[in-house]
Amino acid sequence: RAICLCLDSPQLFGTQLRAILRASVDRNVQIMFPMIATLGELRRAKGVLEQVRQQLTQDGIAFDRGIQVGIMVEVPSAAVMADILAPEVEFFSIGTNDLIQYTMACDRGNEKVAYLYDPLHPPVLRLIKGVIEAAHAHNKWVGMCGEMAGDLEAIPLLLGLGLDEFSMTAPAIPAAKELIGSLALREAKGIAEKALTMSTGDEVRQYLHSLGLAP
Repeated sequence: RAICLCLDSPQLFGTQLRAILRASVDRNVQIMFPMIATLGELRRAKGVLEQVRQQLTQDGIAFDRGIQVGIMVEVPSAAVMADILAPEVEFFSIGTNDLIQYTMACDRGNEKVAYLYDPLHPPVLRLIKGVIEAAHAHNKWVGMCGEMAGDLEAIPLLLGLGLDEFSMTAPAIPAAKELIGSLALREAKGIAEKALTMSTGDEVRQYLHSLGLAP
């Protein structure tokens, strides 16, 4: 899906990238490639982008030459090889909805396996930790989109793991902002470190409840 379809239709993909670049003049615009699973996909996508940049330059059309390019980390393979992908981009955005489903082999729409969808499950937290550490090791920033970023249970952990940017629906912002403002970074780091030693999502949740940090 996503980037696979783009790479399979390079003309359409190029048209989309051209439109984004043209809209980037004097605006805060960034490019994020979705559903990247391999380094090869990322490099092919960047190759199409470079071709579009060259064409715009030849046509004398202005665009932001310093536009940031990143990827969605929503496939376990991308999370595992984040240290290899990080030098190729300016930022990561962790897409938790798909990352959790692919990691836990579950589907929120299937009641038979929906119980496996747990953003606080240690394998999920460990993948997120690895992505953030890999990005920071290369001086790249990490955001998160998906329901987890606005989850009051998860926010203390994400803050402690070093997440740089939280993306959430507007109604979730006030409570999230209040919670983040109430936590010292050192405290959040300690909470995250403790949670990573636990074996199940329920243990993590009970721990957060014991601290008064879970609704």
